[in-house]
Amino acid sequence: MNRGIRFQKIWSDKEVIQFWIDSCDGDSLFSSEVYIGHQDLADLIEGLNTFKDQVHGGIYDFQLGAFGPEFANGAFQARFHFQIRGKIYITINAQSDFREFGIKTVASEATIYLISEPALLDNFIVELEALRDGSAIEAHLEAVIA
Repeated sequence: MNRGIRFQKIWSDKEVIQFWIDSCDGDSLFSSEVYIGHQDLADLIEGLNTFKDQVHGGIYDFQLGAFGPEFANGAFQARFHFQIRGKIYITINAQSDFREFGIKTVASEATIYLISEPALLDNFIVELEALRDGSAIEAHLEAVIA
């Protein structure tokens, strides 16, 4: 996978959408499977559309799925931050589904750091809108080399 974040729609019904989310910094790749409501996807698109105009220090946090063993599958949390004009710094925390591991239940976790740019974010928003509309099954936010 190329450096960035990729959302791939696996399945959906009237209530939820199941996504496979890959995060890759060029060296490490982590995947999470999450369930989100249709309104959550609409809220994410709206939040990113607002954030993209906050180039002077804007911050946007979002979470898809839920962290912890009481919830189905995994979780994905990201912070988008305009720190330097023209660059978006992204911190991702992701968790896999919990499974039995000896006498305990565990989930793999990762923190990934990426840098992207406003034009690439614009492309990602368009692709997320296509996911929401059902005309695509994948959206990708490309990251740049620091």
